[in-house]
Amino acid sequence: MLRIVFVLIGYAFGLFQTGYFLGKLTGRNLEKEGSGNTGATNALRVMGVKWGIVVFIFDALKAFIPVFAVRMIFKGQPMEITYAMYTTLGVILGNDYPFFRNFKGGKGVAASAGWGLAVCWPFALICIAFFFLVSVITRYVSVGSLAVSVMIVVLFFVFMITGHIPVEGTAARVEVMIIVILLEVIMVWRHKDNIKRLIRGEENRFGKKK
Repeated sequence: MLRIVFVLIGYAFGLFQTGYFLGKLTGRNLEKEGSGNTGATNALRVMGVKWGIVVFIFDALKAFIPVFAVRMIFKGQPMEITYAMYTTLGVILGNDYPFFRNFKGGKGVAASAGWGLAVCWPFALICIAFFFLVSVITRYVSVGSLAVSVMIVVLFFVFMITGHIPVEGTAARVEVMIIVILLEVIMVWRHKDNIKRLIRGEENRFGKKK
């Protein structure tokens, strides 16, 4: 029951659709411009670098704040990371599937940076660096997002079994890894249109218009 509470708390934070609200304030509608997504990448494309960075930061913060708060409340207790990851799941669901926008939200990349920093900052920094590296090399943000979704699962497991992400007991580790895998499955699913465009050779690259 308590797990559901944390999912709901996370979902409430995830409902803050930064790109959507900032777009309204600046007279832009991200749902009808660019890729139609309200995340940081489309905000950067439609509203410019400054607003793209602002959207990324706030989307990361809306994940970082509740997950970090849960960790502080349960610090040192066996369920600390488990409850933090259920909160994370809620944030991603709220970010990607906000009920007040017909369940059409972002893709959870910036929010993933936020929860990663709250859980283990070295783990997060490696994933963020990997994301930017792949994105710059390929010039596809979507490829960076898809690549880092795999990296997150692998690296989280490594950090967990080495004790850098403290999860005690086999059952708890399995439970936490199921959540992490589910988070990345959601991220890949949210990029399904990008995958189709990549296959067709129609995906947008840095510095190149469609």
